Amino acid sequence: MFILANFFKAIATILDYALSFYMWIVIARAVLSWVSPDPYNPIVRFIHNVTEPVLSQIRKKIPSYFSGIDFSPIYIILAIQFLQIFLVKTLYDFGRFM
Repeated sequence: MFILANFFKAIATILDYALSFYMWIVIARAVLSWVSPDPYNPIVRFIHNVTEPVLSQIRKKIPSYFSGIDFSPIYIILAIQFLQIFLVKTLYDFGRFM
């Protein structure tokens, strides 16, 4: 049973790292929107390609433009925080109490 418990702890840890990494990418996307970066820069293209599918889904479902400011990155960051608090902690506790 301890193998399954360690498996859930490992999944929780990896998911926590992945969510944190994606949150920083979303923050970088928001900062890049304030400046005019070179659109042909590979890093800028990577950040745009990784975040745009999620941000476009948020923009379709929730009106996120208010007076020229795009709030969709804030919604994504709040969703990531919710997943880290609820899902990751639940998986870790599930593995700990097995």
